[in-house]
Amino acid sequence: QVQLVESGGGLVQAGGSLRLSCAASGRSFSSYDMGWFRQAPGKEREFVARITRSGGAIQYADSVKGRFTISRDNAKNTVYLQMSSLKPEDTADYFCAVQRGPRYFSRYDYNYWGQGTQVTVSS
Repeated sequence: QVQLVESGGGLVQAGGSLRLSCAASGRSFSSYDMGWFRQAPGKEREFVARITRSGGAIQYADSVKGRFTISRDNAKNTVYLQMSSLKPEDTADYFCAVQRGPRYFSRYDYNYWGQGTQVTVSS
């Protein structure tokens, strides 16, 4: 069992920055590939970014590429999402999750999820 707790969300103006954190319980964090997803009201949960267990491979959704940075600190059992140049369309609940299947972009290939943290970007 893995428990994930996201934090760092809030209200920010367009063009601003936020850093989200996802703290994981358990001793096996360094063996997990981790992803960030987001879900806006009335929309499907969508892939944002993913980082492999060692941090050696990273993928981003096209919509955030160049603006968001995913990273991790295995000593702290934490994965981060640094978000810059935020836009109103980035407004959503953001979730971290443990990848269990081969498709890093698909929410169906993740099993453990946090409760989410809300990000609101005002124009």
